Amino acid sequence: MKRIAAHYLYTMETDEPIVDGFVEFDEDGVISRVGKCEDISVEKEYIDGIVMPGMVNAHCHLELSYLWKKFRKGTGMAGFIDQINEMRDNKSYEEKLKDIRTWMDKLWNQGVSAMGDISNCADSFGIKAASPLYTRTFLEVFGTEPEDSQGVIDSVLKLQEEAVKAGIDAAPTPHSVYTMSPELLTASSAEGLKSGFLSFHSEESPEEEEMLVSGSGKMYENRKRAHMSTPPVTGKSSLLYFLDRLKQAHPAPFEENILLVHEVCMDKEGMEAVKAMLRHPYVALCPMSNIFIHNALPPVRLMREEGMKLTVGTDSLSSNDDLNMVSELFCLQENFPEIPLGEMLGWASRNGAEFLGKEAIYGTLTPGKKPGLAAIIHLGKEGRLTTASYSYRLV
Repeated sequence: MKRIAAHYLYTMETDEPIVDGFVEFDEDGVISRVGKCEDISVEKEYIDGIVMPGMVNAHCHLELSYLWKKFRKGTGMAGFIDQINEMRDNKSYEEKLKDIRTWMDKLWNQGVSAMGDISNCADSFGIKAASPLYTRTFLEVFGTEPEDSQGVIDSVLKLQEEAVKAGIDAAPTPHSVYTMSPELLTASSAEGLKSGFLSFHSEESPEEEEMLVSGSGKMYENRKRAHMSTPPVTGKSSLLYFLDRLKQAHPAPFEENILLVHEVCMDKEGMEAVKAMLRHPYVALCPMSNIFIHNALPPVRLMREEGMKLTVGTDSLSSNDDLNMVSELFCLQENFPEIPLGEMLGWASRNGAEFLGKEAIYGTLTPGKKPGLAAIIHLGKEGRLTTASYSYRLV
């Protein structure tokens, strides 16, 4: 039996730490016991910082790792889309695989135990299958023209077969309202819901909202210049439009785990609609990506007031300088200082594990689970994060 003690032990069964707590685990990393140390001076391994369950990165695009440091910041969503279309094939296949492997290893070594990852191709499948880091892969589809819908679905189902052969959990998922025809949005949702999970980019920018509400704005103009069809102008938010299309997949209520990624423009009306229709909704906060693209953040205070279940993700290296969960948490702490750190650590572990359907293994330091152990050191006053804080894997 092994044992590690820490100044702040966050079991994540509650948001409060055990001060000078310990966790015991066996050779396989299975938790056997947690508690408060009787005499800290006799502990053989003591972390002067935080020990917590392995983190869960709820939203990442690992296969875009080759785009690190390639993008201009602050271009808005329309400008970002232009850049990603220009740069998708700027490296060889071998170079892309090397970058995926490098960043997968970094995530693991930083203490990330599980991840919800987006894939548009099979590049990452073998690396995910070989990694100890668990991933649920969302096979994201695009297609603005209604007549292309069935062909897109046929293609993503073939990609799903490849994922299954590689031994990873994967299923189709829709991308966003602005990249999909109404037909494809519903069809891809229906396929993804069969797995019990969806991940959907929603209300990422004001430009997205302008397109749906009034048929105007930079993103609307961007799509028209590219000779792409645009979603119908509804006078409602893009989130409400998504929920309307989702109801075409099967009647509400929805028992599946559905992740709404970003939600920078989410309002109370949208939150109420989500809670009325979805039994297990989650929101993925990716603050560093939101700032990178359009210098905005989600309405986290309102989300908490309305009882939304929050998770944390890094998004991709096309819209972030790192895939660092502690950086995301520090950003949230600096912008929402009233939120207790323990609550945010729960978003980055327990809630993420629940969304992935892996709460029996990950997310809390509960006897019988095998969540991995992460340490966060170089804390500030009252155990808060600082610019020097970083995480690393203990188990």
